[in-house]
Amino acid sequence: MEKSFNRMAGAVAHATGRPWAFALCLASVLLWGATGPLFHYSETWQLIINTGTTIITFLMVFLIQNTQNRDGAAIQAKLDELIRAGRAKNDFIGIEHLTEAEVEEFRARCAEAKRKQMADA
Repeated sequence: MEKSFNRMAGAVAHATGRPWAFALCLASVLLWGATGPLFHYSETWQLIINTGTTIITFLMVFLIQNTQNRDGAAIQAKLDELIRAGRAKNDFIGIEHLTEAEVEEFRARCAEAKRKQMADA
């Protein structure tokens, strides 16, 4: 089930990021707006756009979050491998799992090392 969801989420995220998807949404809003006088700007007419956009937004949040989580994890794994295989300090592998204060400590150490390097140069 997870693989199917990932495939579907990826396909939807890819499709909705295309120019034609934006054009379709824009055309829908323009069509809805143009029908306002026909329906006398009724509450039902307003409810249609509100309900439709709310449902789409609600579902898209989960799909986008899923693809962002997978992309972030893949990038993190690639960075970890570059650190592990290179001359960088292996201490940095997995720091995304630390608390914000611990990550800030790493950043401060990096900034200090950079200052020392610049002073030595």
